[in-house]
Amino acid sequence: MITSAGMSEPAPMMPPMPKPESEATPCHSAELLLHLARLVHGGSADCSLTAVQWTALRYFASANRFSRTPSAFSEFNATTRGTASQTVKSLIGLGLLEKRAHESDGRSFLIELTDAGRSKLEHDPLADLIACIRELPPARRAAFRDTLGELAEQLSRKRAAPVFGKCGDCGHCDTSKPDSTFCRCTQLMLSGQDMSTLCIDFAPGANKR
Repeated sequence: MITSAGMSEPAPMMPPMPKPESEATPCHSAELLLHLARLVHGGSADCSLTAVQWTALRYFASANRFSRTPSAFSEFNATTRGTASQTVKSLIGLGLLEKRAHESDGRSFLIELTDAGRSKLEHDPLADLIACIRELPPARRAAFRDTLGELAEQLSRKRAAPVFGKCGDCGHCDTSKPDSTFCRCTQLMLSGQDMSTLCIDFAPGANKR
């Protein structure tokens, strides 16, 4: 540009165009999710358990009666059965978990929390993150939950892994009859407590009625 003084002015700087994200570049959102996971245990005041031991305690506290087994936990934690069994064994040794005979199969056993295990969860390092999520406006909190659920389902399908979810949201859950809920997968009636628990047989895409 030529000014009245005959001097040329530099052309105005245009903002740089955003570069397309390379497939090799880590997704910032994915990195944030991993960072949150590290923060949960990295700043915990209670370091007496490892991250996977805390995960196991939470799992057996929230899994339904069909899913409280070491093999189901191995699927949930995306690890080998041997590693899952060692984690369970260590928590039994600490008195936080215990084995109980299976109600319908005498050859099997279920894993249950002890009173000490339930007391331990009162100091769960995940509590701070839960509090942060609850501070979100309801609409954002619901959208966040739905987005995470969709991502978990898509990634599980890519990895040929089971999708875990609550019985009340499952396609196997038949609520067509009043005052009763039937699981078409296990062929058993479900209790009110079952409806809010995690299940390894969860079917996110099945028709529900």
